Amino acid sequence: MSLARAIETGDLAELPSRRDEDWRWTDLRGLIRALPAASAVVEGDVGAGPFDGLAASVVRVLNGRAEPAAPALSGVVALRWISRGDGAHAGCKAIEVAAGRTLVLLESYEGQGDHLAEFDLALDVAEGATVERIVLVDEPAAAVLVSRAEVTLAPGARFAQTVLTSGARRQRIETRLAHPGGGASARLDGVYLLEDQRHSDITTVVTHAGAGGVTDQLTKGVVGGQGRGVFQGRIVVEPGADQTDARMGHHALLLSDRAEVDAKPELEIFADDVACAHGNTVGALDEEALFYAEQRGIPEAVARAMLTEAFVAEVVDRIEHDGARDVARAWVAERLSGSEDGV
Repeated sequence: MSLARAIETGDLAELPSRRDEDWRWTDLRGLIRALPAASAVVEGDVGAGPFDGLAASVVRVLNGRAEPAAPALSGVVALRWISRGDGAHAGCKAIEVAAGRTLVLLESYEGQGDHLAEFDLALDVAEGATVERIVLVDEPAAAVLVSRAEVTLAPGARFAQTVLTSGARRQRIETRLAHPGGGASARLDGVYLLEDQRHSDITTVVTHAGAGGVTDQLTKGVVGGQGRGVFQGRIVVEPGADQTDARMGHHALLLSDRAEVDAKPELEIFADDVACAHGNTVGALDEEALFYAEQRGIPEAVARAMLTEAFVAEVVDRIEHDGARDVARAWVAERLSGSEDGV
């Protein structure tokens, strides 16, 4: 079941619901009572994306319709998932990274209008190749978005990902990674900054199928107003995947009494001789630190923004591409500076 399938068939029964364990906090069937008409073809200038100035090439998917591009990419590439107007659409893209090559994928979700959208990315990373994927999700408050990435690594490959999102009416950013071991490594990070009634669900599944693989994961969230953040992280270590080193951390700040965070970090280990751990915390801003900032003449709203920005900076600082890291820092600062809650 998926939103894309429902859009294709017009059958609301295809929508995932709270009866599906992985979707219990991001119920689409209970939210969507009728599917809108298909989105129109996008015409005219859609403007520049947040990463266009950093990329050697730009690939666009406009209301689900992908512009032609080579399946094998390298260098610095901007991938823009663009939604314009009301309506429903789904799109997909497949990218192959050849052995020994390097790809920096600067991915942006740019929405306008009350749309329903699902976008699927298949990313195949060959032996010894390196990929850094930075995902910036900027959708309207009324939008419904599902993003799925299926990442397949070969031995010796290196994959790093950072997702940054401000949520939507309903939103799910899902990554499923097939990890071969064999010296391959993966980093999967995320930041969610939610306010009003925005919702974001960051779901990851990493499956270690062979010995000698590394996964490092860190997600941080800040939720104010009546926002709702969801984190579901699952690391599976299959039989024979000995000497796996897998670590996962999720930490969130609640900035109002009506904010909510639902977290479900999981380790499923079926092998011996592994080093695996996970941690999860949900709390409030440090009142003592806030007090000292105010004592130094810093207005409360500014102090809250400073503390929350410092909280998520650990994730942003792990972005390796200098230009993308600067864009991410500016995006975080902008969202934290204009809110009563500090988000």
